[in-house]
Amino acid sequence: MRPPVRLLYGAGLAVALLLPVAAPAPATSPARTPTALPAADGKKGQELPGMPAALDPRADEAACTPASGEKAKKQDWSRQRLDLDRLHGHSTGAGVTVALISTGVDPEAAGLDGRVTAEGAAADDCVGHGTFLAGLIAGTGGGTPKLVGVAPRAKILALRGTDRRGQPDPALVTAAVREAAEARADVIAVAVALPRRDKALTRAVAEAGRAGAVVVAAATPDPPSRGSADEIPSRTYWPAGEPGVVSVADMLPAGTRPDGSLPTGTVDLAAPGAGVVSGGPRGTGHYLGAGVAVATAYAAGAAAVVRATHPDDSAEAVTRRLTATAYPADIPQLDAYAAVTTVLGDAGPPAAQRAAAPVAARDTSGTDRATGRATLVVLLGSAGVLAVLWAGFGFSRARARGWRPADAGPPGRR
Repeated sequence: MRPPVRLLYGAGLAVALLLPVAAPAPATSPARTPTALPAADGKKGQELPGMPAALDPRADEAACTPASGEKAKKQDWSRQRLDLDRLHGHSTGAGVTVALISTGVDPEAAGLDGRVTAEGAAADDCVGHGTFLAGLIAGTGGGTPKLVGVAPRAKILALRGTDRRGQPDPALVTAAVREAAEARADVIAVAVALPRRDKALTRAVAEAGRAGAVVVAAATPDPPSRGSADEIPSRTYWPAGEPGVVSVADMLPAGTRPDGSLPTGTVDLAAPGAGVVSGGPRGTGHYLGAGVAVATAYAAGAAAVVRATHPDDSAEAVTRRLTATAYPADIPQLDAYAAVTTVLGDAGPPAAQRAAAPVAARDTSGTDRATGRATLVVLLGSAGVLAVLWAGFGFSRARARGWRPADAGPPGRR
């Protein structure tokens, strides 16, 4: 009977050793895992005035956004999420021009260091939103280096796509896209989203693509300040819906889209869009900003550092880098550092496909914790099985010896 017993225990030990290998694997195993992030800075002591995307259109005379008297006390979560400290060891966007189509940009704004070209109405940023976005793309942070933009050595070509109060104008957007293409801008960031497709704008975007520009656009407008966004059906906005345009949505620190976001099925990337800190056109203070335009500015900055690092890449290749290296989620999440440093093959990973229905970015912050707990449970279970099997093996050997010690001789010998 002894051989079968040994065979049984040997098989049990093998099963116990193989248990950790057979443990269920997570549904996905991406190469990178987002760092745990704090909540938006507005809830963490960054008491700063908000930067509006537009001024009240109903007011007879809307006063421009006043200068902020407050300074940020720390780096916000968005710059940590994009890993800008490491990114700038590889690329700062030097030699690249980003055309920003928004409310205009103040050429003398703090942190932009004379790298802004703005003519006529584009140099008058009453709202302040365009200057705020320019800081996220190419700002040096002024006296606060931790608030540097994604591409702090890139140049900004400021173009107006709204009226003076920040209301989008299709004719202005179309003219701005054409001007950016004629100026041979490397990246064109359209920070506004229009509800209707316009043939002239479609042609302008196509011309910009043929000129070699990477066009990045807001996937949706910001939700209405009054009423419920839930009542608005999913739709495509423009020029984000045009072929070849990188469509960008905003996300919270957890990776989810903000409550009340307008639904759309045409999103290529999600980027930070809440509790983000930047400067404005007046003074040296800071503001808190949020929304799809903020996320679009971050994606445009990422396109700039990619173009600086890979100057021979076509616009299509830059777009593929941004989408193929994004953190995998329902809406791929922008990873500027990976976009610059990842070595892609000739074919490379498939670019992100636009969703056929409204989607929301997945909260991936608990993945590592869940995987760690599962691994610990499996290891403890395996140890328990080994202990039981070893005890059983010792029990059978002791009984076979007649309960004598292992070093004792046969019965009757001294």
